[in-house]
Amino acid sequence: MKILLTIHETLNPNSGSAGSTFRLGEQYRSFGHEVFFYSIDKTPNLGGYFKRVLFPEFVAAQIAQLNWSQALDVVDGALGDTWIWAKIARVLKKQSPLLVARSHGLHHLTHQWILQEVKEKNLKLSRMYPLYRGGFNLWEISNAVRDSDLVFLLNREERDYIVNQLGVNAAHAHIFANGIPSSFLNLPFEPRSTEPDTKIRIAQISSYIPRKGIHYGSPALQNILKRYPNVEVTFLGVGCTDLAQPESVVHADFDPALHHRIKVIPRYEQETLPKLLEGHHIKLLPTLSEGFGKAIVEAMACGLAPVTTNVAGPLEIVRDGHDAIVVPTRDSVAIEQALDRLICDRAYLEKLRRNAYETAQGYGWRQIAQARLACYEDAIQKKAHFNRH
Repeated sequence: MKILLTIHETLNPNSGSAGSTFRLGEQYRSFGHEVFFYSIDKTPNLGGYFKRVLFPEFVAAQIAQLNWSQALDVVDGALGDTWIWAKIARVLKKQSPLLVARSHGLHHLTHQWILQEVKEKNLKLSRMYPLYRGGFNLWEISNAVRDSDLVFLLNREERDYIVNQLGVNAAHAHIFANGIPSSFLNLPFEPRSTEPDTKIRIAQISSYIPRKGIHYGSPALQNILKRYPNVEVTFLGVGCTDLAQPESVVHADFDPALHHRIKVIPRYEQETLPKLLEGHHIKLLPTLSEGFGKAIVEAMACGLAPVTTNVAGPLEIVRDGHDAIVVPTRDSVAIEQALDRLICDRAYLEKLRRNAYETAQGYGWRQIAQARLACYEDAIQKKAHFNRH
């Protein structure tokens, strides 16, 4: 098959959504398919905001060009990327490739937590947010999912929302996980000491932004660090465009007396993560909204036990008390209690670590790509049958 994958981000293999898109395409190629990428860094040199707003226009032009020269079989675009092409495809009909809308987190659900954080006074919206991200972009995504042949979602909450609220045909909506590189699979599992006074290391792998629950996770971590001198915390991947000095931003939320036990790694290459997580025990993700939670699976594959919140993405991956501790969102006390339990009950911590490691082995990109390809092929056959009759 000839497949075009689009993403409204720079195609960086080490990032979240773009990294998943890149890995998926590389896996398709390994099966012998011809894959094209179109990302926002390939568009004309406009300002960042204008590039994002105009990206669906550039995508439509790219699809038209490739479809004319290559006869594409599948266009698989991140949510909102393909809404203009979807309108054009209605006219082309038989000449249009299979159109798939691919979720990396449904913004309609993200919008809900944003409004809640504004209400809690933890977040202040920019003047442009109601016009685009909280307005027109929601309309773009709604149109893209309604007009696509298939919609690939990350969790059941997303699927229920687009079916019940956006009117998408349930038969067109499918849930697929994201994966982890093969280099993360079957790593040696290293048991940790169960002695109560040995060092405990907690890792938080995420951008240091409100959506990741920093207003609730950091107070809990501060209390844990004050109570247990044998605990250390590592923040990985905290860097983002609005954090000019990530380390100082993180340290600002903690007592200066604790800074020597807090390590901040703004950015890292994905393949280095297993090495960076050596000696760590617990993965904390106090997120408020998460489409999936790829960093959770990566940490589990490295032998860490997750403490995370009961949002849709993580709930697709872990089971409370089996391979993770799941706590309510916006609850610093619950986060602190979960960490406290794992620090004090080392046998329970080891049980969760072992089970988490085993769960992660089922998330290789190979099997996930195979399942998505099978869905493409089935839909193409049905579309061809429909067109013939």
